[in-house]
Amino acid sequence: MSADSTPSKETAGAADGGPTGARSAAGTELIRFDHVTKRFGTNTVLDSLDFTVSSGKHVTLIGPSGSGKTTILRLLMTLLKPDEGTIKVGGEYLTHEEKGGKLVPAGEKHVREVRKNIGMVFQQFNLFPNMKVLRNITEAPVHVLGLDKDAAEERARDLLELVGLTEHLDKYPNQLSGGQQQRVAIARALAMRPQVLLLDEVTSALDPELVAGVLDVLRDIAHTTDITMLCVTHEMNFARDISDDVLMFDAGRVIESGAPEKIFTEPEHERTREFLSAVL
Repeated sequence: MSADSTPSKETAGAADGGPTGARSAAGTELIRFDHVTKRFGTNTVLDSLDFTVSSGKHVTLIGPSGSGKTTILRLLMTLLKPDEGTIKVGGEYLTHEEKGGKLVPAGEKHVREVRKNIGMVFQQFNLFPNMKVLRNITEAPVHVLGLDKDAAEERARDLLELVGLTEHLDKYPNQLSGGQQQRVAIARALAMRPQVLLLDEVTSALDPELVAGVLDVLRDIAHTTDITMLCVTHEMNFARDISDDVLMFDAGRVIESGAPEKIFTEPEHERTREFLSAVL
């Protein structure tokens, strides 16, 4: 299947379902940030941030560099911890847990269990260089989810069809182009059957001629599966195409949000207008 092909419903279904195949009902709250603050030294990157994402929605975060967008994704992956406030995923606290009627920092077992519902595709591909494509995709489902090898490989082959790389399953990452490696990274994230997929500037490390193929794969996933997406990107046409909601960030706060038609054609905030005039 080419990168711009539309996957079949059967193939698309490989991306559906959480770690156990369960999904949150469409429209129910999946992610909640309550008064989340994150500082690096004296620099406040997120300032008492409140926002929610509903199940099945595609939400894009836009704004200037340093406005806090990627920090949100890194908090959800527990690569960072909030200095203040709480985060919930699927109704469960992410970095806290309730013990004895009190909210305390979560243990690693709790964090791992909640984090299973989240997959992330990074700017850099982060593939295992010593593993062939197929094993790059099966490694986590086997060792983290406990999936047997045959089931994991069947899932991986379905996902490689979804991203248009079936013929490359026996290659090593260094035998692939940057765009192909990023598509493997997308398949690897989906192999965990997350409820939410985080996308962090996934085309920023690619040569311009490779960007379109990766974005086409993500459009296919957005349009043919019910996975929730939280996306940080400077590709505004892509954001317009796939988003249900767009959030404009500046200085660690959401200054404007709404449907892409509103944000991109009739933004209300002067800072949003300035940003879009610079990137469109």
